[in-house]
Amino acid sequence: MLLAEDDRAIRHALERALTLEGYEVTAVADGVEALAQAHKTPPDVLVLDVMMPGIDGLQVCRVLRAEGDRTPILMLTALVETADRIAGLDAGADDYVVKPFDVEEVFARLRALLRRTSPVPAGGGNGGAGVEAGGRDAQLPDRQVEAAGIRMDLQARRAWRGKRELELTRTEFELLELLVRNAGIVLDHSTIYDRIWGYDFGPGSKNLAVYVGYLRRKLDEPGAPQLIHTVRGVGYVLRED
Repeated sequence: MLLAEDDRAIRHALERALTLEGYEVTAVADGVEALAQAHKTPPDVLVLDVMMPGIDGLQVCRVLRAEGDRTPILMLTALVETADRIAGLDAGADDYVVKPFDVEEVFARLRALLRRTSPVPAGGGNGGAGVEAGGRDAQLPDRQVEAAGIRMDLQARRAWRGKRELELTRTEFELLELLVRNAGIVLDHSTIYDRIWGYDFGPGSKNLAVYVGYLRRKLDEPGAPQLIHTVRGVGYVLRED
């Protein structure tokens, strides 16, 4: 694991906590060191502070994604506005934790990221991310799911709306797959959190709303029906109006 955090106290505390949790941690103090270390010894996961001198966490994220590096990235940020979190997702981050954070939340999010990137046993589909879809994709190859004009190749981790390919982060892909597999079924917040993050962050968390909003921006097209619908007080459903 590569940890980049310019605040010395936070860096040392988090490095120690992660080491005690069983992670092998390389800790650096800025974005320049983070990029150099990532190129030298590619990590299994990156934890990047957003606000760092010189090259910040968002720039590190953008550089790695532009190079085709798909290593899961967890962002640490003191910025709480939705627009700030969306900026992190736009840069290619997979998840984020807002400071001040509980270290157990960091552990939970890291476990979820690493679980989604672990090799899938033969015949295991894509980790059983779907709840049930009523056999909607029973006629498609095991590696593909399709509903509401969305087609997904699970093995290649590619997705299309019609003929347009969607550029999705790992978390966005997992969320879209869950919705496609359960097209027409309203999924409640707790179910989605459990399936995608492996942890329910509670009613006060805006994490899911941020990801749904960003996924909508990538899916929606002028003149085309909206596909992801909010069922107020319950959750979300994928369907064509």
